[in-house]
Amino acid sequence: MTDQGTMQYFEDLSIGDSWEPGSVTFTKEEIIEFARRYDPQPFHLDDTAGERHFEGVIASGWHTAAACMRPFAEAVLTDVAIIAALGIENLVWRRAVRPGDTLAISVTLHDKQPWDDGRGQVTFKLVAKNQADERVHSRLDHVLVERA
Repeated sequence: MTDQGTMQYFEDLSIGDSWEPGSVTFTKEEIIEFARRYDPQPFHLDDTAGERHFEGVIASGWHTAAACMRPFAEAVLTDVAIIAALGIENLVWRRAVRPGDTLAISVTLHDKQPWDDGRGQVTFKLVAKNQADERVHSRLDHVLVERA
């Protein structure tokens, strides 16, 4: 890793590099607003519907993934010479996220492969754990990065 503010290129990144980009806390209001706009399933919108399986309203997995993206982007990707996202693999939601939960994000450089003379593919593994240190969400983010 380099000092913050120094742009990292494909050659600067090493498998095993790791970051702790921060955390994100979920409020009931944000959970319901996201669900209204993007994932209007009853257990994301209403405590009574959520009680059936989840002891109340829970966050959409898509909300969880999107909320984890911000700390990742701000603390890691802004210092990497990103060209484009290539996709996500192994997108997993292991536990429900509830109002008041705070997820700590960790990111590890999982893999890297040359793409062509000017670019390389980098794979970041993102893991989010709740305040009980339980893994809630994980994924592999593939991005195209400039070569120096």
